[in-house]
Amino acid sequence: MGPDQLGIMWLIISSVTLFAMIFGMRYLRNKENMALIDKGIDPKLGENRPAPYRSLKNGLMLLGAGLGLLLAFMLDAYILPEKDKNAFLYFAFVAIGGGIGLIYSYRIEKKETLGDPQHRSQVNIG
Repeated sequence: MGPDQLGIMWLIISSVTLFAMIFGMRYLRNKENMALIDKGIDPKLGENRPAPYRSLKNGLMLLGAGLGLLLAFMLDAYILPEKDKNAFLYFAFVAIGGGIGLIYSYRIEKKETLGDPQHRSQVNIG
């Protein structure tokens, strides 16, 4: 198979994949809306629902990914002498930093919504 045939095959496969992805997303959204209508819920109510911690989550994830990228660069440039063999560090540290940011965001959200867990047992219910 020549490069021209591989290019045409790649174009066909990517077009079919893109169509299948868009069709699948529309199909699942329609199925979800129909299920909401069956339960008596207006599907448009969920579209404008506020997400109070979305910016915190995104900010902490991007901050963690940026710090991971910086740490990977520092390791690659100053500590590890081998060049061209440390590319995995960038992917690994970006993923680890983003994950740490998301975990920290979860802990902040949990603390804000549930209150301080040490003082929860002292609250009288009833």
